[in-house]
Formats: sequence, C-alpha cells, structure tokens
Amino acid sequence: MSVVIIGGHDRMVCEYKKICKDYKCKAKIFTQMSGNLKDQIGSPDLLILFTNTVSHKMVRCALCEAERNNFETVRSHSSSKSALKEILEVKCR
Repeated sequence: MSVVIIGGHDRMVCEYKKICKDYKCKAKIFTQMSGNLKDQIGSPDLLILFTNTVSHKMVRCALCEAERNNFETVRSHSSSKSALKEILEVKCR
C-alpha cells in the first residue's frame, strides 16, 4: 500500500517512515510546501493530512489532487506517532 503524508514535523519524518514500514506501507512525506507538490504526490492508495501542522495552501493542493485522481483521504488534527499508527491500523489491516 502506498501512503502520502502531508504535514507533520520535520524532525518526525524518520519516525513516520519507520511506522509506515512496520505496516508494510511505502510512504512519501511532505512537511514543507514545494513548488511542484501536486506533481510529486502521484496516485497513492491513501493520503493522510496532518491538519495542525500544515499550511492551507498545502491542504488545498493535496485535496485538489485527491479529488482529481479519486484516492482516499484521512485527516488528523494531531501529527503524533500514535495518530499515524491509529490511522494505519484501521486502513492497512
């Protein structure tokens, strides 16, 4: 399963990748807005938005791509490890 995470903390990127690997998910993580974010998202099986730590511009870009390519989106206000584990527990098992 492929996962794209939008938002979160820069210092947590390695932890997010490790958690996704534990759930047998391939992850792309974007904590900062890049100029070509919509091209980098691709077409994952699941898009996770950590809404507390992300700009409105990144959310709009990600949701626009999700709607255009019709992939599942999950929002979480918390960007903690436990929040990511809860999401993956429901979606990957």
